Amino acid sequence: MAIRDLTVLLSVIMIVAMLIIPLPHWLLSILIIVNMALALMVLLTAMNMKEALEFSIFPSLILLMTLFRLGLNVSTTRSILSEGDAGKVVETFGSFVTGGNILVGMVVFLILVIIQFVVITKGSERVSEVAARFTLDAMPGKQMSIDADLNAGMISEQEAKERREKVSRESDFYGAMDGASKFVKGDAIAGIIITIINLIFGIVIGMVQLGLPIGEAATTYSMLTVGDGLVSQIPALLISTATGIVVTRAASDGNIGKDITSQLFAYPKMLYVTGGTILLLGIFSPIGILLTLPISGLLIVGGYMISRVPETNKEQLQEMEEEIETSEMKSPESVVNLLNVDPIEFEFGYGLIPLADANQGGDLLDRIVMIRRQLAIELGLVIPVVRIRDNIQLQPNEYRLKIKGNEMARGELLLDHYLAMSPGIEDDSIEGIDTVEPSFGLPAKWITEQMKEQAEIFGYTVVDPPSVVSTHITEMIKMNAHDLLGRQETKQLIDHLKESYPILVEEVSPNPLSVGEVQKVLAKLLKENISIRNLPIIFETLADYAKATSDTDILAEYVRQALARQITSQYYQPGESLKVVTLSGKVEKLIADAVQQTEHGSFLSLDPGVSQSILESIASQVEQLSLMEQTPIVLCSPAVRMYVRQLTERYFPQIPILSYNELEANAEVQSVGVVNAE
Repeated sequence: MAIRDLTVLLSVIMIVAMLIIPLPHWLLSILIIVNMALALMVLLTAMNMKEALEFSIFPSLILLMTLFRLGLNVSTTRSILSEGDAGKVVETFGSFVTGGNILVGMVVFLILVIIQFVVITKGSERVSEVAARFTLDAMPGKQMSIDADLNAGMISEQEAKERREKVSRESDFYGAMDGASKFVKGDAIAGIIITIINLIFGIVIGMVQLGLPIGEAATTYSMLTVGDGLVSQIPALLISTATGIVVTRAASDGNIGKDITSQLFAYPKMLYVTGGTILLLGIFSPIGILLTLPISGLLIVGGYMISRVPETNKEQLQEMEEEIETSEMKSPESVVNLLNVDPIEFEFGYGLIPLADANQGGDLLDRIVMIRRQLAIELGLVIPVVRIRDNIQLQPNEYRLKIKGNEMARGELLLDHYLAMSPGIEDDSIEGIDTVEPSFGLPAKWITEQMKEQAEIFGYTVVDPPSVVSTHITEMIKMNAHDLLGRQETKQLIDHLKESYPILVEEVSPNPLSVGEVQKVLAKLLKENISIRNLPIIFETLADYAKATSDTDILAEYVRQALARQITSQYYQPGESLKVVTLSGKVEKLIADAVQQTEHGSFLSLDPGVSQSILESIASQVEQLSLMEQTPIVLCSPAVRMYVRQLTERYFPQIPILSYNELEANAEVQSVGVVNAE
């Protein structure tokens, strides 16, 4: 245990002991001075901090300081009533500070109590209560602001996490200050009660037990009571003032001394006016010019000196700013920053600014948040922050999506129209601007709001522009999810899995599979629209087969078979048959015989004529399924599945290629076509 931790623990134990064990007068005097020093340190710390969270321990410190003061009050009360003495400090405050006049001492004490209880403590308590309430009410808005900045790319994930933690800590701090201010109020009340007890019972004990005359008893115990009250109320007043400073500082650029001097003297001309007013007060009143002239002169000279500072430093400041700008332009760091490429960028023309501007009703930022959450659930991948910006180089109603600096999609929106997609039968009464639905390439029309209800009656699917663009973004990110999964992202997924399955992760990575090899397996799954959310099953499979082979293609096939239940539920609906296109035995044999094994892995080396024939047959079967409004799926044996995928991925990237081992036994499969090679 550290020495400072041990010191704090011993201090708390000593406070408890003070409530029970009588202390010698010399130790009591030392503790009273320590109490004053601590109160002064707290006040100075509160004045020099920049924000409230820099003194986050303050609410707990108030409780400990209050307990310490009450312990001292108990000890001094015990000494005063039992021995008629409470040490040198109490005696000094009772005689020297009050000038030996009991009435003056009582008045000073009462004034201190009134200032603390009625003015400072009452105000601090109210400000703490209001600050806690408003901080709690503002939390949702601050969280939404952080999410908006994160989605706009203005801050990183780490910065967003730190800002969320700060918001939470601010709420906790002001809530704790609301409660701690009650301790300060209670301490003031306790000081008054203890003083009254000391005074009444001191006189009674002096007369009854010690046999002193009433005048002498009143003088002795009143002096000690006033001294005790002053040595306890002065530190209490400092703590109350510190509490008020902490809870009333809404915004600050530095410590309170810097803020007061910079803001109070921000307008030097006002010092001229103030100095002139004081001078006139001395001239036209009995106060006299001798008293007012030095003060007014000091104010006027001070205003002149302050007003001269900005003028003398203005040129130097401009020169420094120019040097800084020049050095920044020449510095290599400024060039290096230009090399950064955002994972996902969404750019739009100036006509689509209302789409992202919350002040104009735009909710694109909120939609981006929902897209990232949706894809995290569907794909098991944390989608990077989408940087949103306007681009004057685009047409006013145009937008584009870039992934890792490359344009992946482009579209056009009409914000005052709706996109209507035909149910299959066009209706001439539905008038609009012909276009193509950007996500799936379906024919559509931009229609006006007056035409919307009529289009819905005729079976058209009507979508508003924000939904069109959010759907387009979602589909494009799904299609390119494998490009967004790099080694760094893979390492984050592995670390997250390691928190729950440490033994499983240790068996797979970094030996026998490196992070890069795990990334290749996961990317192959994502490329074929297979979710990697079930990482435990994926790693269980890799642990079983990674020692036998390091070929990521083969490992990906084993993982797909282990995810058979997930893949089946992705394409198969219970109660319906899964309509597929199968490969003929001849085609499967041609593909199996064309597989070439090398030291770098296996690949398909098929005759171009045969490849063309197989692709044409697949295209024919897929077209027939599309006419039947069925999702085209190609089913083949496990031995050739990945090679069929290699053959078709360039021409039919969206067609699922499944093997028999990737379907559950209870799934009803119906073959509606066979792929042949002529």
